[in-house]
Amino acid sequence: MEVKKVALKGLRVIELGNLIGAPFCGTLMAEFGAEVIKVEEPEGGDVGRYTGQVVDGTSLYFAFLARNKKCITLDLRVPKGQEIFKKLASHADVMIENFRPGTLKKWNIDYAELSKINRRLILAHVSGFGQYGPYRDRVSFDRIATAFAGQDYITGFPDKPPAHVGGSVADYLTGLFCTVGVMFAAYHRDVNGGQGQEIDVALYEGMFRVMNQVEEYGQFATIPIRTGNTNPQFVPAETFMAKDGQWVVVHAGTENIWKRLIKLMGREDLAEDPKFRDPRSRNENRDELHGIVREWVKGFESKPLLDSLWGAGIPSTKINNIADIFQDPQFQVRENIIEAMLSSGRKIKTMGVIPKLSMTPGRVDFVAPPMGAHNEEIYRGLLKLSAEEYDGLKKQGVI
Repeated sequence: MEVKKVALKGLRVIELGNLIGAPFCGTLMAEFGAEVIKVEEPEGGDVGRYTGQVVDGTSLYFAFLARNKKCITLDLRVPKGQEIFKKLASHADVMIENFRPGTLKKWNIDYAELSKINRRLILAHVSGFGQYGPYRDRVSFDRIATAFAGQDYITGFPDKPPAHVGGSVADYLTGLFCTVGVMFAAYHRDVNGGQGQEIDVALYEGMFRVMNQVEEYGQFATIPIRTGNTNPQFVPAETFMAKDGQWVVVHAGTENIWKRLIKLMGREDLAEDPKFRDPRSRNENRDELHGIVREWVKGFESKPLLDSLWGAGIPSTKINNIADIFQDPQFQVRENIIEAMLSSGRKIKTMGVIPKLSMTPGRVDFVAPPMGAHNEEIYRGLLKLSAEEYDGLKKQGVI
């Protein structure tokens, strides 16, 4: 059997912060073999530890955000904690954080200070509005980020208020862009003979980057509006209800697939109708066209309908809930859902690792370590503190 290698072996990352933005970046790197040392306050720790449902004293929300991470405690508000942290930073390749701008400087551990002792250090900042700009001091969350970026304005139906996108999309996109930034900076440092640098990602920027509105507004002053489940650029493409009450999505918005759909429907006459003859006319008459498709869809149970659509090469799916996903063979075969073990010994289901790398795949070794679980390994092992120093830090509440 071929022995798989570890993509980020030897990369040491320090993670400071709470919840998703920066910690998700740490999660991704930990899954691919980086040694991620998560630093938490001795009192309380990451807010994620107390978010969502709890099993055996462990937040299931925190379980996937903290997997493969070595958790230590350290009070960065006190001089002794800052001194210890600088020793830790001298051993690190990367540091990621999502405190409010200026917090690290207040604690004497900003980049200007840390780069004096470690010129190779890459420091990635995640914050609501970035490290500079008129809004840098504003507090933000995912809900604020999607609204500020303009995503909420185009989400929902035209006769209803703007809607927030389901899930914490801005948070996770920010974590992804943060990870990309770290990999860019590491490549520059390690391959191109560079040195450490800072990375600055605002929580709204990832969401804004993938919306693709700037060019058309800049050229034509076009302001997109809410169109429900439709996309004016691709018609027909909508959500329809099948005979059994199951919601299905059908996308036949390109010319070739449109022809396949009307052939399957037995409505090839629609190709000659001036209202549906080309993409522009189909867009202008999309409500009427979607009504025709809707009537056809509701005459079938969802499974035979989807079998026919897939067989004809028409992109389509039922709208899954999480129970559907747990039973779906596609998710199972690709190991999108895997088993992991809590510190209590209980096995839980958790999300699999993506992307799939053939030679250096990611993995989940453990999830949700208790607070301070790796204190002794890091302080006594990596930093070489004596037993007396280590015990003293515990008694003083520094760790």
